[in-house]
Amino acid sequence: MKVGIVMGSESDLAVMSEAKKVLEELGVHAEMRVLSAHRTPDEAGAFARDAAKNGIGVLIAGAGLAAHLAGAMVANTILPVIGVPLAASTLGGLDSLLSTVQMPAGLPVATVAIGGAQNAGLLAASILALADPELAARLQARRAQMRDKVLAADARVRGA
Repeated sequence: MKVGIVMGSESDLAVMSEAKKVLEELGVHAEMRVLSAHRTPDEAGAFARDAAKNGIGVLIAGAGLAAHLAGAMVANTILPVIGVPLAASTLGGLDSLLSTVQMPAGLPVATVAIGGAQNAGLLAASILALADPELAARLQARRAQMRDKVLAADARVRGA
C-alpha cells in the first residue's frame, strides 16, 4: 500500500517533500502530484476517486490560502485524508489551517500543524501500519531512536 501526496501548487513542494522523505525512510512508497481544488477540480477529483484502485491507502493533501484541496480529496474518496495547511499568505497559514480543519460533519480530514508535512507522513504510516506489522515495527524503532536521543541530551545537560 502506498500514500498519495497531493499539493495545490509546485511552490508547496519543499514542504510536502518532507512527508515523502519520512515515508521513504520507513519503506513506504509515496506518489506525489500537483493538483488544485480550484484550477484542476476534475483531475483532483479523479485522482481521489481512483486512489484506492491505484494502490493508495492514505491521502495527504497540502494547500495554502483557501486550502480546499483536502476537502476536495475527502469528497471523492472514503480513504483517510490528512490535511497539511501551508503558510502561503500574510496570515502565516492560519487561513489555511482554518480552511483545512473546518470540514462539515461526515467528511473528516485529519489535520496536522501548519507546514507539518513530516507529521502527516508519520500519521499516514501509522494508519498503514495497522495492517502491516513490519511497518509498525519500523515506526516503533523510530520512536525508540527519538527516546534515546532525548535521554542522551538529558544526560549531557544533567552532567553539565
